[in-house]
Amino acid sequence: MKPTRLVPAVIAVSLVALAAPAAVAGPSVPSPLASAESRAAARQAASAPATLDTLARFFSRDGKVALKAADPHIEGDAVPVYALSPQFVAGKAGAPVAQLEYLASTAVAADGQKASLWTVRQDATWKVVNIATGDDESRYAAAGAAKLPGGTVFQEPQINAWYVEKGSKVLPLDEDAVKAIGAGGTTLAGYQKRVATAYGDKLPGSAYDRSGKAGGYAETAAPRGTGSDDSLTVVSVAGAVLVSGLAGVGVLRRRRGVRG
Repeated sequence: MKPTRLVPAVIAVSLVALAAPAAVAGPSVPSPLASAESRAAARQAASAPATLDTLARFFSRDGKVALKAADPHIEGDAVPVYALSPQFVAGKAGAPVAQLEYLASTAVAADGQKASLWTVRQDATWKVVNIATGDDESRYAAAGAAKLPGGTVFQEPQINAWYVEKGSKVLPLDEDAVKAIGAGGTTLAGYQKRVATAYGDKLPGSAYDRSGKAGGYAETAAPRGTGSDDSLTVVSVAGAVLVSGLAGVGVLRRRRGVRG
């Protein structure tokens, strides 16, 4: 089973604060779009000298490449990354299936290693808050665009599944999504029913809520499963960005190919 990747605590918290699920029918409204200005600002943050210095240390941490030879650069544009919307899970009328969580830029080292830099807007600026091995975000964005042009590519972070949605159709993009909804996908109403069932026990006052499991993934996450790749958080518990060093929480995650 593919280990769950590190997700911002806000995603975990939001799914606990759901109202009682209700039926959703018909096509969803489009998910909010990231503006061209936001994507450009996110890419600029990812390509800042301090970030590139951190990337060089990140790529050289296991001795795969020498620090001075890492020579990382940012490749392509920043892509918006969407996650399952708690309003959609709750069955709120007109809620999009997913909400924008962060923008991701792909970094490439001289030896071919790749990493994804997660950027979020803090006050008036975009800042890097996480570095994760590989290029899942850009690969799934491209795969979703090819499979369902004009659709919204999004992640269900609780099971690390990736989908693409458009109108009343939801299609899987990885093996975890296939396990959840089948290789042929499902309707939007069918998907809403599944996630409402899966997360309906995480309402305020539930045993899950009272146990304190509602959030804190970013602060307390520990390595899970097996695999050679890891994800590094460069944001502190208080939210201060530590982009000048490699301080943070490591999480192992296994990569899988994008399904056609």
